Amino acid sequence: MKPLIETQRIARRFNEDEAVWRRFEQERSQRDSASPLQEEILDEIDWREAEQECRQTRCVGFLLSDL
Repeated sequence: MKPLIETQRIARRFNEDEAVWRRFEQERSQRDSASPLQEEILDEIDWREAEQECRQTRCVGFLLSDL
């Protein structure tokens, strides 16, 4: 892989990780402390929501016109 492309990929991944972490911390700080669920479960839910919101989904596929 070309060094420039690899550097861009690493920077993009870092930025996504940072966005997920910030979103997770925001959700965690707004959490209702009276929830009957365990803290670890709530953390997992908040983390998954943050990842779904902040990470880009990269798909590999084909165009229907290629068929």
